[in-house]
Amino acid sequence: QVHLAESGGGLAQPGGSLRLSCAASGFTFSNYAMSWARQAPGKGLEWVSGIYSDGSDTFYADSVKGRFTISRDNAKNMVYLQMNSLKPEDTALYFCVKDRRAAYSANGWGDMKEYDYWGQGTQVTVSS
Repeated sequence: QVHLAESGGGLAQPGGSLRLSCAASGFTFSNYAMSWARQAPGKGLEWVSGIYSDGSDTFYADSVKGRFTISRDNAKNMVYLQMNSLKPEDTALYFCVKDRRAAYSANGWGDMKEYDYWGQGTQVTVSS
């Protein structure tokens, strides 16, 4: 069955960096786009970043653009989120999410009905 396992979360200082990893199994990873989403305490879900199945295009929330970088290694069934210049407002539970699609138009990113599997999440806390 499909399994998504996030890792790499933890405590970081403002301005610091973390790299999240997501190990995928149970499906043909290279056929599907992947995304990262986050949820902060008391707030709604925010789509953070997305990447096409072949890695040819990426998407970012305005709140993380220029600071976060999504990447994937289809040979290893892994997707990553490099987070730099972290801010306290980046504190959240971060989820790795499998898309039903390989690619989509720009306004198709974050369409909830197109995501079918979620990981358990990894906590990121940014605090001094």
